[in-house]
Amino acid sequence: MRERRAGYLAFDLGASSGRAMLGWLEGPVLHMAEVHRFETSLIERDGHLFWDVEALEQEIWTGLQQALAQMPALRAVSVDSWAVDYVLLDREGRPLRPPYSYRDTRTRPMMARAFARVSPAELYARTGIQLIPINTLYQLLADLEEDPAVLRRAERLLLIADYFNHRLGGQPVVEVSMASTTQLMNVHTRQWDAELLRAFGLDFPCWPEIVPSGQVIGQVRGHPSVAVIASCSHDTACAVAAVPARPGTRWAYISLGTWALLGVERTTPILTDAAREAGFTHEAGLDGTIRFLKNLTGLWVLQECLRAWRQEGPVSWEALEAEARAAPAERCYLDLDDPYFFEPGQMPERIVAYCRQHGLPVPESRGQMVRAILESLARNFRRALRQLEALLEAPVDTLHIVGGGARNRLLCQLTADTCEVRVVAGPAEATAMGNLLIQARTLGDLPEGYTLRDVVARSETCWIYEPHQKPIPQPATER
Repeated sequence: MRERRAGYLAFDLGASSGRAMLGWLEGPVLHMAEVHRFETSLIERDGHLFWDVEALEQEIWTGLQQALAQMPALRAVSVDSWAVDYVLLDREGRPLRPPYSYRDTRTRPMMARAFARVSPAELYARTGIQLIPINTLYQLLADLEEDPAVLRRAERLLLIADYFNHRLGGQPVVEVSMASTTQLMNVHTRQWDAELLRAFGLDFPCWPEIVPSGQVIGQVRGHPSVAVIASCSHDTACAVAAVPARPGTRWAYISLGTWALLGVERTTPILTDAAREAGFTHEAGLDGTIRFLKNLTGLWVLQECLRAWRQEGPVSWEALEAEARAAPAERCYLDLDDPYFFEPGQMPERIVAYCRQHGLPVPESRGQMVRAILESLARNFRRALRQLEALLEAPVDTLHIVGGGARNRLLCQLTADTCEVRVVAGPAEATAMGNLLIQARTLGDLPEGYTLRDVVARSETCWIYEPHQKPIPQPATER
């Protein structure tokens, strides 16, 4: 990397780890380099789970300094993260408490209480958002019940990525892709739904302005030449912006990490009872698009197993995949979306107990357990894909898998075989790529005539998996 090259910095915060990724353009090709990686640690306190935002902020500033050391001519920075969790700020802009994690159990009874005020059908018609207990709405209702004073004291509510963009020097705003996940933004107006806020008793003065994706919202504190950009604050929105889909294909995507988000990109919502009952959601995407998708459990169960096994000794993702390839197919299908698997801890033991309770073959080795998880994921993908095709009233001919899960070749082939559809795997770093390219486009740095997806296709080698065939590489487009 030439020292004076101008570029961009993306902070991609996942539910298990975060990283700082530098990016720079050479014509229509994006180059990336990881400069810092860190854990996104949970705090367990008084029976609840919180995010350690102070530790995360320290890591972000460390990553920024390392990036500036390698690229003094840095032009911009942007943070993306998981959705729904939020930070409540006091008058001085300080957190009133650590933000709860969506995996905390306090929201479990809140959906029923919400539906006593607003019916599920009306809530879906107004927001288009899937009815699941982790949503910001139900977290706020838990606050309202357990600690209403904290909401009255809050001067501002910011979701995770927006909070860190603000701490870097940006205005205290919420980017639209993140706002859409709260179940409090109107799907039609893309503004906070005032009627819903009143209906739920949440019409406090802490709601920030919603801004479009790709907006400059300030300059980095201490580094006024570096812009803070609200790219897409929601990590999945960044990932979908970097799907290297070809024009004319009927494509869908799976953004596969801790969660698996399976869906399509649309310009209009599908607010039918069938869509609501099937659990599909409408989240805002880049350039006014809608990510019509279903939230599924992704690699979470496998991540938790890996965490448990690493307490016994070193083990890698590659080793687990090799063991799974060698294990026989037992047709041990786990319902990975069962709340039984939602909370962290003792995952291998829970899988064994689940199999015994449901009369399934009990995995006798680590490889068998991993294969059961991967086959169950592929089966869940098929079910959701068939539901999606029914709602679209059209088939899907290409399924793009992006995110870390794109590296798992066994899972990609199982998905192609089980779903009976071509799978294109990659880029694995789609979220960071989307974040970086939105920054570049905002600053007018994309080469003329090239879209974000054009640049992704020229920057990344993907793998094609046809059903029941060997995978083949799809090299980056001729440069």
